[in-house]
This record gives sequence, C-alpha cells and structure tokens, in this order.
Amino acid sequence: MRKVLREEILTGNPIRIMFQLGLPIMITQILFTFYNMADTFWLGHLPPTESGSAVAGLQVAFPIIWFLISFTLGFGFAGIALVSQYTGANDQKNANRAASQVLAFLTLAGIVVSVIGFFIMPAVARFITNARNVSDTAIKYMRVYVIGVPFLFISAAFQNILSAKGDNVTPMEVSLITNTLNIILDPFLIFGWWIFPRLTVVGAAIATVFTEAIAAIIAIYFLMKGTKGVKISLSDLKIDLQWFSRIFKIGFPAAVGNSGTSLGFVVLTALIGRLPNAEIALSAYGIGDRAIHIIFVVVDGIGAAIVTMIGQNLGAGLIDRAEEIAKAGIKLEFVITLIESALIFAIRNAIFIIFIPGNIAVIQEGSKFLTIFILGLPFFGLFSAISGVFRGSGHNVEPMVGDLLRLWGLRLPLSYILSRYFGSTGIWWGMTLSNVIAALVLYVFFTFGKWKVPIIKPEELTVEESLIVGEHE
Repeated sequence: MRKVLREEILTGNPIRIMFQLGLPIMITQILFTFYNMADTFWLGHLPPTESGSAVAGLQVAFPIIWFLISFTLGFGFAGIALVSQYTGANDQKNANRAASQVLAFLTLAGIVVSVIGFFIMPAVARFITNARNVSDTAIKYMRVYVIGVPFLFISAAFQNILSAKGDNVTPMEVSLITNTLNIILDPFLIFGWWIFPRLTVVGAAIATVFTEAIAAIIAIYFLMKGTKGVKISLSDLKIDLQWFSRIFKIGFPAAVGNSGTSLGFVVLTALIGRLPNAEIALSAYGIGDRAIHIIFVVVDGIGAAIVTMIGQNLGAGLIDRAEEIAKAGIKLEFVITLIESALIFAIRNAIFIIFIPGNIAVIQEGSKFLTIFILGLPFFGLFSAISGVFRGSGHNVEPMVGDLLRLWGLRLPLSYILSRYFGSTGIWWGMTLSNVIAALVLYVFFTFGKWKVPIIKPEELTVEESLIVGEHE
C-alpha cells in the first residue's frame, strides 16, 4: 500500500484509483469504528445496574460532541479543495501555504471549541433526556473529552492535507497506532484493571484524549519535516487574514451543513431520549448506529477518494475526466451500500446479542431499528458520493442545502410526526425516508453541472515545471 501519485490520479483507471485512494481511509474508518464500538462494548459489559445508563449516556454524548466540533471541521473541506487543486495544477508553493493556513485555522478553532464546550455541555445533555442517570453519565464523559478537541483538529487537518495530496496511507498508519492503543487502554481504565482505578465512562474518555494527543504530535512532526509531500513552516503558520478569509469563504457552507446536520442529530437524539422507553431506544439506536458505521467505512473511503480525484483533475483542467470520475463514483457508492445493507440485515440480531447480552428489550428494539433504517442506506451512499463531487470542486453550497434538507427539512419533522403515532418505530421510518428523498434532490443539483468550475485561478499559480493547467485536455 502506497501513496497514489498525481499522474495516476490524472490519468489512471477511475475505479482502480478510487479503491487505491479509498482503501487506507476505509482501514482508518474501521479502526475508528472499532474504537467507538470498543467503548460501547466494554461499557455494555459493566454490571446490569450500570451498563444501560452507560451505553445510553454515551449515545447522548456523541451527538453533542459532534455538534461542538462539526462547524469547525467543515472548514477542513476548504483545505482539501485548495491543496488538491493546487496539486493538480502542479503548484507546490501554494499547496504548502494552503496546508499551513488550514492547520493554523483549525488549531485555533479547536482551542475555542474546547473552552465553549466545557461550559455548555451540561445544559445540552439535560435538554436531550430527562433521565438524570443518563445525562449525568454523558456529562462526565464529555467534560474529559473536550480537553482533547484541539488535538483532534490537528489530526483532522493532517488527514485532510495528506488526502488532498493523494497520501491516505500515512494517516492510516497513525490511526492504526493510536486507535489500537485506545482500544487496549479502554478496559484497563473502565474496569480498573491492573494498577488503574475503576473510572467507567470517564476512563473511556481519558483513553481517547491521551491517544488523540499522540496522534497530533505525530502529525505535526511529519508536516514540519516535509517528508510526506507537504511541508509547513513556522513562518507560514502565522495568521494570514487573506488566507483565513479564503478558507472561511470556501469552507463556510460546509461548516454550516456539518453543524446543521450535527445539531439535527442532537434534536433527533432528544426525540428518542423523550420516548416512554427512552433508555431502551437510546441503547438500541446507539449500538445499531455503530453497526451501521461499518457500512460508512466504504462510503467514507470512496467518498474521500472522489473529493481528491475531482479536486486534482479540476485543478489540472481535465473537466471531462472529472465528469467521468463523478459518474463512476456515484454508481459505485450506490451498489456497494446496497450489498452492505443486505449483509447487515442478515446479522442484525447477532449484533445486539454481542453488544448487550441478556437485555432482550434492547435486542428486539435494535433489530427493528436496523430492519427499517437499512432500507434507505443505499441512497445515503448516493448522497455521500455526490457531496464528495461538490466538495472536491470547492462548491459547498449544494451539499450544505442537502445536509440541512435531510435533517431539518425531512428527518426531524417526519420523525416527530410519526413518533406521535408509532413511537420509536415512527422515528426509524422518518430517518429512512429522509435519506431517500435528500439523495434524489442532491442528484438533481449534480445534473446542473456547477461543480465543474474550479475555485483556483490560472493567474495565481506559481508552477515551476512545464506541466500547466489544461495541458492534458
């Protein structure tokens, strides 16, 4: 497994390059999924008097955490678009400069988010659920987790920058080290094995913060050393308001879409958290959601590959090839998620039996959730692929509209209305229908073709070699 070269991205077989670029990201996502599942698995094996509130508390915590960080992480898409298009145009100087400014932007934002998050989390957790044992558990977890948010943002910038260059292998290797360490630390800190105290959910959060810090240190080392195709310097890390303004302008729609989506999941979790069977429904949703992330492994991998390929080909002026890549990626994502949905359906009961053995109510509710929700997952694959096309081009308004429509225009109203008549079943159907309808709307946006216009301008390029924009047309 190796970095995919620029020339391969511009001339190679699209499907083969998608898998070459996407495979390291898939492995990274598998590791991240295992790490999330490890938290849920070990907390689910606490004594029965603790396991239900621990798993439900984690499910309350995750959408709040995602809401806190998603707005800022949306600006990472500006980094991918800029670095990939400058790379496609063979402009290394501006690629390095863009990478440095994105890293500075996200690091500063991470510090701000960490401070704000520490103070607002208790109120949000208690808004989501009136089950006090569940909200208290969520607050304990989150107050530790937010300490690591700046480290998380540094790692995210590192992954975005290298992905834009076609190197998804190095972030995968870093993730392999840190997530494996996290998974190993979890039971020691949760149960108090060996010399460690028994910390339950707080232990899971400490393990996460510790490994995120290690990942951030490794990321900074590679970027400063310049051995991975991008080199940042202290002078380039100084705040440049012109670059910050550009990053903000390109990334703002993605940030709004991200934060709108994450806030929608907070509200959705609140709907579930206020059902009569809140602890059961939250636990079922939490475990099922982690199982579904197995499907998202491929969705995210191919989607990230599409972003890089579209960006570099538009930067090189290869519009027809970018269109070929877009159509191939959309078809591939839909077919793969269709197959994966069938596999999840076949093992849906076993998933819950493994994670929370003996809790029949959660197992039955979880099986019902997966049976309904996976019907719309192939359309989420379609939605993800089209979003990747727009983000690679640097046009983030359409994905923002799609994200907000999916959550606020469809999922929340449908889930609320249907839950009043059908309880948790109505929420599961609302989630499913939102994926189907939003994907079809975003596909209509795709056919308009606005995404084919690159965001970099020929007059700003500093290309040192003979290869220039449009040469391959």
